[in-house]
Amino acid sequence: MLDPAFLRDDIDAIRAGLKKRGADFTSELDELATLEGQRRRLLPTLEGLKREQNSAGDEVARAKRQGLDASKIQEASRTRNQQIKQLSVELETIELRRNRGLLIIPNLPHESVPVGTSSADNVEALRYGTPPQFDFPAQPHWDLGPALGIIDFERGTRIAGARFSVLVGAGARLARALINFMLDLHTRQHGYTEIEPPFMVNSASLTGTGNLPKFEADLFKIAGDWDLYMVPTAEVPLTNMHRGEILDGRSLPIRYTAYTPCFRSEAGSYGADVRGLIRQHQFDKVELMAFTTPEQSYDELERLTGNAEAVLTQLELPYRRMLLCSGDMGFASAKTYDLEVWLPGQNAYREISSCSNTEAFQARRAGIKYRPQGTGKAEFVHTLNGSGLAVGRTLIAILENYQQADGSVIVPKALRPFMNGQDIITRT
Repeated sequence: MLDPAFLRDDIDAIRAGLKKRGADFTSELDELATLEGQRRRLLPTLEGLKREQNSAGDEVARAKRQGLDASKIQEASRTRNQQIKQLSVELETIELRRNRGLLIIPNLPHESVPVGTSSADNVEALRYGTPPQFDFPAQPHWDLGPALGIIDFERGTRIAGARFSVLVGAGARLARALINFMLDLHTRQHGYTEIEPPFMVNSASLTGTGNLPKFEADLFKIAGDWDLYMVPTAEVPLTNMHRGEILDGRSLPIRYTAYTPCFRSEAGSYGADVRGLIRQHQFDKVELMAFTTPEQSYDELERLTGNAEAVLTQLELPYRRMLLCSGDMGFASAKTYDLEVWLPGQNAYREISSCSNTEAFQARRAGIKYRPQGTGKAEFVHTLNGSGLAVGRTLIAILENYQQADGSVIVPKALRPFMNGQDIITRT
């Protein structure tokens, strides 16, 4: 969430930042400003009463030592104590309302983020590779996969419902190979520590990353009295690895990577990108996560994005890096790059990774701080995350970019060691 001190000292800057996002939080900010004014009026009164109460205790003790009647002082103390209790309750209510209000306000865009309202205003920052030219009509993966017998959409729907699928034989092996390839690349070459986190998280963890309270409709909650949700992304458990902790600044940056299945209801996306594997309720992803200092965080964003890009370059998949405009960024992000891979079957670039710097937005919600030299005043870390990569979409990209005229698919060279040397997928 945003720094409450920023809200107190420069609410106009917050209004300007939110305007760049195209978000209208006028009424919410007005209420927060009112609550902050009430809080600032209450605090000195309450602190003054507490000082008087402490002094009264000394006066009572002194009067008793001198054999004097302290009943009037004690009576005044009892009255003052009731005032302190009443004002403390008022202050707690105001701060609770203020914090709840702050939890629904998105992060402010970094100054380097282009101002815009939609994906049409995103800026291409880099392009790699040349889309393949086929001498036959390129097929989409939703035709290729079933024809090869490696993707079964009908049985996925029968088992779980719409927007579920089954990977079969070489399809399942290809997905597993991609997971192992990505994890090996990020741990052995990029220096990330591999984590196997829980695949369920509690509401405090989701609040820390910004998924709650605003995006509860996108989550799958465990039925009954459990305070548990299926993970929408490994970003959630990885960020919360250090929730409520103060880190030694000398250990930063800390970099984690993890594979998890991800579960999203994708509320509101019905009718958009629902064909094939593009937007499923369950999908696999390898995540990249970093904790760093404010001074290092934007260099870290470039590094993390480059680490995600390395998966695509080693698989020799054409892609482009897009700098998202202010109106197209995620709720918690201050700056985001999307990596979009070329899909010949759809004749378009499609998102395969999103890499973001949330600055201190998540750390403030999750209470993650660091001491710069291991000592001194604790400050909030900056957190970064990105897909490294979405496994299903990478599988799609391989099927569509490496397809052959006879319907077979060549396995990229970098992936063959993870496929027991298999170099082509054919109909079995």
